[in-house]
Amino acid sequence: MNLKLPPILWLFCLLVCIGHGCNNPPKSNVKEDELIKLPTVQRQSEEGGFSLDYVTGKFEPSEHKDFTVIERKYCSRDGMYLRKEAYEAFKRMHHAAKIDGVDLTIISDTRNFKRQKAIWENKWNGVTLVESGQNLSKTVSDPIERALIILKYSSMPGSSRHHWGTDIDINNWENRYFQSGQGLIEYEWLINNAAEFGFCQPYTQKDENRPNGYNEEKWHWSYMPLAKQLTEFASKNFKNSILSGFDGGQTAEEIDILNNYILGISQSCYHNSKE
Repeated sequence: MNLKLPPILWLFCLLVCIGHGCNNPPKSNVKEDELIKLPTVQRQSEEGGFSLDYVTGKFEPSEHKDFTVIERKYCSRDGMYLRKEAYEAFKRMHHAAKIDGVDLTIISDTRNFKRQKAIWENKWNGVTLVESGQNLSKTVSDPIERALIILKYSSMPGSSRHHWGTDIDINNWENRYFQSGQGLIEYEWLINNAAEFGFCQPYTQKDENRPNGYNEEKWHWSYMPLAKQLTEFASKNFKNSILSGFDGGQTAEEIDILNNYILGISQSCYHNSKE
C-alpha cells in the first residue's frame, strides 16, 4: 500500500529525526558508568598504597597524600606523621583517655625504609649496643644469630608495620614501665578501651597462639581497620627475597621474615578492634 503524506508532515518527521539523532542511538548507561568508575578504582588502589613499595616503606610520609602531620600536643616531637584514618582514631582515643585521667603520647610514628635501615644497621654494626651493652659486630659473628638478636625488638628494613602509617608506640619503650604505677594504669586503660577506637597490641606475650615474632611490646599499638588490610596484602604479595639493600638482608629467607615476623601478630587483633 502506497501512502502519500502531505509535504508538511514529511517536514515534521525530518525535524523530529534530526532532533533525536537517527544515526546515533543512546549509549548504554552501564558501559558509561563502567568507563567512569574503573579509573577511580585504580587510583584508589595506587594512591591507597596497596603496593609493595608502600608495604616496604619506600616512600616519604610527608609527601604522601594519605598521611598527615601529627599535632605537637599528641606526640613527643615535631615532624611525626600517620595515615589520616589512624590519626583521627588516635585523637578520639586520646580524648577519651584524657577524660579518664590517662595521657597518651605518640613517641614513634611512621618509619620509612630509610629510617628503619638506620635503626637496623646501627645495631648490626655495633653503633647501637643491645642486650645489656653488646656490640654485636664484635660478639656475634654468625649472621643468622646476629639478625635474630636484633629481631627481638627491631624489624628488618622493609618488614616493619611502622612503614604503613597505622602503627604507633605510646608513652614508653620499656615493658617494665607498664607493670606498675602510672604505666600500669595507662596499659590497663589501653587493654580495656583501645579496641573501641580500632587499636590493638600486635606483639603480645609469646604463647601457643603467638609462638613466633618479636618479643612483647606493650607500647606498640596498631590501627587494625587499615593494618589488617595491609597484613593481608603482605601475606599474598610479599616475598622474603625482596628484602635487600641493607646489612644482614641475606638472612631474611632462612629466618622467614614474612611468616615469623610480619604475620607473627596476636590473633586477637583480627577479631577485637571495632572501628
